[in-house]
Amino acid sequence: MYRIGFSLLQQIPYTTSDNLSSRQIGHLGLVAGIIDELGITQVLDQELPKTRNHALSHSDIIKAMILNGLGFNERRVYMFSRFFDNLATEQLFGPGVTPNHFTDDTILRTLDRIYEYRSTDLFNKIVLKVMEKMAFGTHLLHADTTTFSVHGEYEPDDDEFRTITITHGHNKDHRWDLKQFVLAMVTNQHGIPLFTQPYSGNESDKKIPLETIQKVKENLNITDKAYYVADSAFYTEHNLKTLGRHTFWISRPPATIDKVKSLLVSDVPMIPANIEGYYLHECYSEYGGIPQKWVLVFSEKGRQAREKTYVRNLDKRLKTAQKSWRKLSSKEFACEPDARMAAERWFSEQPFLSPEKIEVIPTVKKKNKKRGRPGKQDQVAIVYSVASPLEVNTEVIEQEKSYLGRFVVATNDLDLDAEQVLLYYKGQQSVERGFRFLKDNSFHVAPVFLKKESRIGALSMIMVLCLFVYSVAEWLLRARLKATGKSVKNQLKKPIQNPTMKWIFMLFMRPAEVTISVNSQIRRFIVNLDEVVTEILELMGPACQKYYFLRVTREM
Repeated sequence: MYRIGFSLLQQIPYTTSDNLSSRQIGHLGLVAGIIDELGITQVLDQELPKTRNHALSHSDIIKAMILNGLGFNERRVYMFSRFFDNLATEQLFGPGVTPNHFTDDTILRTLDRIYEYRSTDLFNKIVLKVMEKMAFGTHLLHADTTTFSVHGEYEPDDDEFRTITITHGHNKDHRWDLKQFVLAMVTNQHGIPLFTQPYSGNESDKKIPLETIQKVKENLNITDKAYYVADSAFYTEHNLKTLGRHTFWISRPPATIDKVKSLLVSDVPMIPANIEGYYLHECYSEYGGIPQKWVLVFSEKGRQAREKTYVRNLDKRLKTAQKSWRKLSSKEFACEPDARMAAERWFSEQPFLSPEKIEVIPTVKKKNKKRGRPGKQDQVAIVYSVASPLEVNTEVIEQEKSYLGRFVVATNDLDLDAEQVLLYYKGQQSVERGFRFLKDNSFHVAPVFLKKESRIGALSMIMVLCLFVYSVAEWLLRARLKATGKSVKNQLKKPIQNPTMKWIFMLFMRPAEVTISVNSQIRRFIVNLDEVVTEILELMGPACQKYYFLRVTREM
């Protein structure tokens, strides 16, 4: 059994404001401790050694950028130097380190060095080192991409190894006015990013998933039976053929494929899944020469969500159809069969509308196309047009509604149970949560302000490295809570074993460093360490405790 002991500020003799000062540390000591425990600093010192007489190493600056990114305050990365104004820099970085050491030049120098090394390679080195220490699993590897919009003009890189181009492309944030770059990321089943790479703003969504999966296979030592999970952009004949039958994947075939279209509206038996609100039907198919298991999924929540959109769009569909029908009604046909055939074809393409009665109307017209009623001397011809009132076919509408909430998930592992296919695919939310984290307003490395494409690429790696530290810390704390049977109270004061690190960071808002000068001697203390904070630090271990001057002693 262990007891946490720490000095109390009350034990210090009476002091005045002249010899007492305080600086913030909050949750940043926790973040710094996780960085130490993961061995990130050692990897950076080895791969990016300090070669000049600078006060801080590249590892110090990268650590500072992670602290800045996970600071969850109002000081963004473009205010990098100001972020450290009131922080306990000596406690976080070592003796003699002051806020004045953190300048814009230091961050730019480090970003340039990351670019020279190659940001993806550096991230891979860090991940491999951490994977040697911690078995957080690589059974599911979720691959996806997102876009980051940028403002202003960007200087292109002149070297032959130019990595990305900031340019216009398909913008997932619907900011078509802004240039962008694309960020690819692969996370495991716990949302821990294991691979990242920036791409040019106009890179193809269909090309990136395959390239990402291939690079993960090359760079990570994956011993688990791994499933690569990706969205429908991955599902192309070329990608499936390239990976073959022995790299297992799970994806959604696009609804543009005829077989998928048919399956989505087919009348097949749906079996209730053990996951509440889901129904499944499995079948076998082949695409790109690869035998596959397809699972038709119906989600009750998905149906309810899509029904609102369906009803909202039904009026638009009706107005569009009415406009199209008026255009067809004004068209002239040479014979009655042609007119009737055109009308019937139109209604077959608008199944939600039914004609009360298709009427073909003959009209006598002058061949010379002059206005007025034909005279005895005028040559005439008979033309035909169609007319019919439009009625909404309620049976078709209800049938269409019943198919809402359906989608197809495919895998090339024919032995995988249908419910497992669905569960594994649902885990794709882990990488989507990661992207939401990077784009969240409270995460402050995400805003892109640099003016060189090379630095944008390097900064994107730092962004994902912040997520890496955050998500590993979260996984680690949850695992230790479960192993010890302990819990943390959430916002509703209920004990839980799966807190988010953001909530834990909130609990660490009050700790601060107090510096006191007594008899020409400087003494430093961490104050405002309540019982909840010390219990969390006990779980997180010595690497985190040291930043709060806590020491662990065994009770006899």
